[in-house]
Amino acid sequence: MNRYQDILQTKTPTGKRYYTSTRYPEIPISNDDLYIITVRGDRLDNLAYQFYGDSTLWWILQVANPTIQKDSLYPNLGIQFRIPLDVPAILAAYEELNS
Repeated sequence: MNRYQDILQTKTPTGKRYYTSTRYPEIPISNDDLYIITVRGDRLDNLAYQFYGDSTLWWILQVANPTIQKDSLYPNLGIQFRIPLDVPAILAAYEELNS
């Protein structure tokens, strides 16, 4: 999934095109969520590939774990890390927010 493919573009009055801001859904805690303890070498894209089969879904892990530094793909070592498993519902909420 390319998370930019459905992001709307708009134009300024002078005709300059730009993408609108991407909005991410809140991801509520669920009894189906998995929890892991992070280890050296963990990266959000690799974890997304491991658990979802798609490394581009790293943003789900970022949103679900707000303690992660926003400009990093690396979670802190030794923390409890939530892996939400209801990916179809999360993607539907994402598409609804950004359509």
